[in-house]
Amino acid sequence: MNENHAVPAAPPGIRRGQRIALALLMVSGIVNYLDRGTLAVASSAIRADLGLSLSQMGLLLSAFSWSYALCQFPVGGLVDRIGPRRLLGVGLIVWSIAQAAGGMVSTFGWFIVARIVLGIGEAPQFPSAARVVSNWFPLRARGTPTGIFNAASPLGTALAPLLLSVLVASFDWRLAFVATGALGLVVAVVWFALYRDPARAQLSVAERGYLDADAQTAAAAPKLTFADWRSLFSHGTTWGMLIGFFGSVYLNWVYLTWLPGYLTMERHMSLIRTGFAASVPFLCGFVGSLVAGWLSDFVTRRSRSPVVSRRNAVVVAMLGMVAFTIPAALVQSNTVALACISVVIFLANAASACSWALATAAEPRRIARRDPEFWRFHRRCTRADPDGRHRAEVVVRAGAADGRGDRVRRCDGLPAAGAQADSRAGGQRRARTAAGLSVAATPRIY
Repeated sequence: MNENHAVPAAPPGIRRGQRIALALLMVSGIVNYLDRGTLAVASSAIRADLGLSLSQMGLLLSAFSWSYALCQFPVGGLVDRIGPRRLLGVGLIVWSIAQAAGGMVSTFGWFIVARIVLGIGEAPQFPSAARVVSNWFPLRARGTPTGIFNAASPLGTALAPLLLSVLVASFDWRLAFVATGALGLVVAVVWFALYRDPARAQLSVAERGYLDADAQTAAAAPKLTFADWRSLFSHGTTWGMLIGFFGSVYLNWVYLTWLPGYLTMERHMSLIRTGFAASVPFLCGFVGSLVAGWLSDFVTRRSRSPVVSRRNAVVVAMLGMVAFTIPAALVQSNTVALACISVVIFLANAASACSWALATAAEPRRIARRDPEFWRFHRRCTRADPDGRHRAEVVVRAGAADGRGDRVRRCDGLPAAGAQADSRAGGQRRARTAAGLSVAATPRIY
């Protein structure tokens, strides 16, 4: 029997703290993705100025991914130790300095160093945001705020080509890096000035009671051992979600990093026109993330099995990504191609938001509390193409008459395989036990 679990109304002081927290997370997330997107928007100008090949551009993109991925595990512990306010504030300062430094380099090697430091600085963004949401919002009302701060990534990605293409075309690619770095430092000052963790905020007794009542419903997270983490890989559900994440994230990252370059090199658009055209699909992704956040809360309150409902949503979204990527590569019309890409990115961001909820619902409770670091590590490794050649070839040759269909189908099969793996993994009916951790059984859906 389905139940509609009502969430108690938050007191005024809590609502104010929630609004400030979400607004600051949105702003910092947008700046985060503006900084990431600068390299993609300015790629043609950077290649011409520094004499870089497509493979070297792929290495620059991957350098960020590897450092970002490797920092996920220590960042998860740091957010517990020092809190999200200090961790995200310091991260903002570090990544903003690294971003500005990227606009001052003159060699490929120093550019790699700047990108590595950028990845280190940006690593605390989502762990800190998740902790802020868990600190300020009750358990059953976290889907919507999670969708909101997660929506900062497609919104920032949409604004990057729109704003930065004007800077690059009117002035210089270096100014784009320096300007976004300076903006990040301003946001860091505002973050430290306005945000407070609930423990240090000026709340009334009733307001603290509201937060404490929700905290009492969750058991304290025990210390995790290596055996606990190892047991995670003994379950088919984990491997299914790994493959599913791999397929959806890979295709999403292809668009995120190479779409501006693809529109310029293969669709022969000017830099300014590319800026406007590339922003449209990511605005659709912004909407997809918001819709998925609301849908996650809606389904959780009404479904008998959050695992099955969320898994099915992810599978449908990934199959949709496959269906619309193929025509995007085959059609001659730029308008139709962009429309198809917009649908793909809408579905990719919807799948991403639902995937976080699926991971926490399907995994052992003790590990689910800390497991986001593991999934962020896997997602970032998925995006870190070791030499950049594969993604460069997929995108640049996608429009070629002799390789368009084959290249895109090779890339397109990844989310299809991921959808199939997600469906099979979620279909394990039995409850397995390892190291004393129980995994919820989920029925098979044919």
